[in-house]
Amino acid sequence: MGWLYMPRSSMGGHASARAYLDAQFTYERPQENGSSHGLKVLASACPGNRVYYAATQVITDGKAGEVFAIVCLVRWNPRDKEGFIFGYKDMEESMGPHEADCPARILDLLTPTDKDYAIDWRARCRANLDRRSRKLADGDRIRFPAPMKFTDGHVGQEFVVSKRGRRTILRDPETGGHYRISRFMERAWTVVPATKIHKTVFA
Repeated sequence: MGWLYMPRSSMGGHASARAYLDAQFTYERPQENGSSHGLKVLASACPGNRVYYAATQVITDGKAGEVFAIVCLVRWNPRDKEGFIFGYKDMEESMGPHEADCPARILDLLTPTDKDYAIDWRARCRANLDRRSRKLADGDRIRFPAPMKFTDGHVGQEFVVSKRGRRTILRDPETGGHYRISRFMERAWTVVPATKIHKTVFA
């Protein structure tokens, strides 16, 4: 499915992208054979109004079934010149979305699946959660798998962590230069073990 854009007047009274999408993916429709089929959003999130994640349950004849993930790319711009403040593009986890920052509380609600793309997507989400949960202390030394080049031309692979409130600044141990790296906690890096110096005891 492609992108769908709309003005606020078409959002059915919903004040946010998340509220609108929750309503879109919660419904029950009668079928020609007399049965009914629908979906119910059990939990959702739309961090930064950029990507919507939802644990969505299949409802058949009023009975709860499997729970799968829906992912929507979101564009939210209340100041759009043409008034089309909201747009989205929806997909299921079985389509293997590139976006893989789904919160754990939503992943935990999903029922088992045998769909390869969905399995891979869930694994990528878990891996990203694991990376973001890593702990760093002021003064820790980290190493990236490969050297990184910055806009000032500097190339570095190892950095010392400098904590400034909630911000994390990386300092080059040789030049003393300070750098910030986008999506730092989601990148691959390892903490370099501190070298212990043992005292030499002379007899």
